[in-house]
Parts: sequence; C-alpha cells; structure tokens
Amino acid sequence: MSDPTSVPEDRRYTAEHEWFRADGAEVVVGITDYAQTQLTDVVFVDLPAVGKTAAAHGTLLTLESVKTVSDVYAPVAGTVAAVNDQLKVHPELINQDPYGAGWLFRLQPAAPLGPSEGLSAAEYRAQIAAAP
Repeated sequence: MSDPTSVPEDRRYTAEHEWFRADGAEVVVGITDYAQTQLTDVVFVDLPAVGKTAAAHGTLLTLESVKTVSDVYAPVAGTVAAVNDQLKVHPELINQDPYGAGWLFRLQPAAPLGPSEGLSAAEYRAQIAAAP
C-alpha cells in the first residue's frame, strides 16, 4: 500500500499495530500498513499451528524483515482456526496488501467480540500520527 496513514474503517486495531475484524464466527488478523512500512520488506513468517491457543495480547507469531524480527500478538483470546499458507512462499504479500491478501491468521475467539474491543480506525490514526 502507499499511504501508511490509510486505515480501513471496517476493522479494529491494536496499539501493537495489528488489525482484526469479525468474519462470521472467526476473527481475521493481520498487521497494519503502518507496521509493514516500519518493518520494510518481510522475508519470513513463522505462522502458528492451527489449533494453537492464544491468550489475548499474547505473542502468536514472528515476522522477519530485512530490518528486524517482530512479534505479532493475538488481539483477543482464542484458538487459531486457519493460517495464510500463501505467506510461506510469498511473505511479500504482507507488504503488498496488508489489509487483504497479506492477512496472517484466523482465530476462533474464546468470547464474542465486543463493540469496544481494540481501537477504532480514528483512534488508531491518532496513535500513528503521534508516533515519533
């Protein structure tokens, strides 16, 4: 994506730069355009195993870029229902389409998502605007 301050309104965000949105009974999770811009070129994704239990805000996977290794956290507690296997061969999808084809995993949440889970798009935009 071209503008890391472009933040879709149809999902929620975490302070650690993950996005998440309900999709039926599951929650789809990825990293934001701002996060992928900070990481630069993602070269490897250590995807979690399907069936792995995740604690809310617990580390679930790592991303390796040409610049650094970064943890990705579960936005809510749940069980990994699916992973984006395309990322094993094409980790660059995270840089090319972080809000679409670059999604990371799907969670079966331990409890239904509440309307106040995470940050709204406006709150997240304010957070990244205030970043040094």
